Amino acid sequence: MDHKLSINIRAKKLGVLIRDARLEAGESMKACAEALETSSYTISKYEDGEKSPSLPQLEVLAYYLDVPLERFWGKEARSEIAPLADLSHIVERIEIRHRIIGANLRKAREEAGLSLSEIAEELDITTYRLKSYELGELPLPLPELEALLALYDLSLDEFKDKKGPIGKWAAQKEAGEAFLKLSPEMQQFVVQPVHQPYLEIAQKLSEMSVEKLRSVAEGLLDITL
Repeated sequence: MDHKLSINIRAKKLGVLIRDARLEAGESMKACAEALETSSYTISKYEDGEKSPSLPQLEVLAYYLDVPLERFWGKEARSEIAPLADLSHIVERIEIRHRIIGANLRKAREEAGLSLSEIAEELDITTYRLKSYELGELPLPLPELEALLALYDLSLDEFKDKKGPIGKWAAQKEAGEAFLKLSPEMQQFVVQPVHQPYLEIAQKLSEMSVEKLRSVAEGLLDITL
């Protein structure tokens, strides 16, 4: 597989999706640049596909433009949940996310028994660059991250922000979209306060192990028989 060609094509497609999301949101390159604490020139490079944001940077951009992260995979799903207002300390948050992603990539590489030079050669990048990615010293462009994950047989979903404010916002967006896909009858059931206890029970059941669920089911059978 020609990973370099694949990365370049992905970068071009990602640039188009970023531009579409920005224009639809009515935001300027300057505004997006300020949200990421970067330059309008960098945003322009992103949109032209000559450069790509890292996953943490893309998460912030989705957060700022109030679009689901999945929008950058070509999906159009939206919800009416408003984004949070707190976009403070963005640079620090992005840097932390870069380090976390880098550490996880290093762990995946070591578990696969592969060296820095082997992976660098596969992606046609330098060993120094790959090492910098793993240390979180350089932003890892999304197309290159996707190529690395493909080599390690990992899902991008495992690397998305889930605990920070942006991760929680994204979870709200997904939950809102999932709610809209429910039938009208199910939507009515969910929003009725009187049904809240049933939903809480369902949530607790979903968190149980298979063995625990089996035990509960057997207990219910004993009661009803």
